[in-house]
Amino acid sequence: MTLVPGLRAQLLLVVEMDDTAKKIGSGDVPVLATPRLLALAETATVRAIERHLAPGETSVGTRVELEHLAASPLGAHVQVGVELTEVDGRRLVFAFEAHDKHAVVGRGSIERVVVDRAKFISRTTR
Repeated sequence: MTLVPGLRAQLLLVVEMDDTAKKIGSGDVPVLATPRLLALAETATVRAIERHLAPGETSVGTRVELEHLAASPLGAHVQVGVELTEVDGRRLVFAFEAHDKHAVVGRGSIERVVVDRAKFISRTTR
């Protein structure tokens, strides 16, 4: 594992009905659902580090802070950017921010821990 602060990734999502609070069940309005925003940010964290992990390593999420600041309607283009801000052994801390063309729609931090994939899976099947 050769992870250093500063690694980044960005993802773009065009909000569709499957991404909405109404569809996911986290609300009853047709705007980007908070759980979908979080999933997008987590996907970006995985992308930021995937090429830097040793064979057999993966990362798992352990902590999230999220502020969902503005609604993004159907058709909105939401871009999420993440940056690895801290490496403490196997613990990784990312900052993220999401924007549409009008505003910052969300921000927060995500912590992940690097684990041995096979050992992790074996512990979950006990």
